[in-house]
Amino acid sequence: MFSKYVARPFQWHTSWETLVVPRYWSDHLTNDHLSPRHPADSATETVHVVLPNDANPLGFILGGTVMHLIDIAGAIVSHRHTHSRVATVAVDSLEFLNPVKVGDQIILRARITCAFRTSLEVAVEAWCEETATGERHLTSRAFLTFVALDQDGRPTDVPSLILDNDEDRRRAEAAQGRRTERLKKRGNLASESFSF
Repeated sequence: MFSKYVARPFQWHTSWETLVVPRYWSDHLTNDHLSPRHPADSATETVHVVLPNDANPLGFILGGTVMHLIDIAGAIVSHRHTHSRVATVAVDSLEFLNPVKVGDQIILRARITCAFRTSLEVAVEAWCEETATGERHLTSRAFLTFVALDQDGRPTDVPSLILDNDEDRRRAEAAQGRRTERLKKRGNLASESFSF
């Protein structure tokens, strides 16, 4: 009855003609990894049930756990877009708007807003779905910047975005503004010295 769902062992093929490789590998073999992509192609939604080990003594999810989940969701989107390894280089305007209780689900929606030469910005929203009512409300949001890395860990070019609607163009324009501010802040921080 369930035989079609039984896992079959993986079998290696003996020739390249019959070998089916993941798209990630085949893109790099054909140089297709830099072809422009739509933001929707890499958008993702993940769900996490808030367990007691995710929470503070009051029974609400820890801010650090939310930050971790946001970073993971952003990295998944970045990897799907670039088909390469990525590293987080900045987190902008992370906001905690509402608490999430143990037992509720936290839903993370992530989408690329803008692609630069070797980096890209991802917007992530975290929503809470209350177990008892099914009601959803926005709990957190953030903008993260990721850099694509080559095999040697050096920054590498990323595919451009196809911005074919007003909403995507508006998001990209806002991301450009945030990037300008971020680079300005980085320059200011580099010139400051801190002593503790």
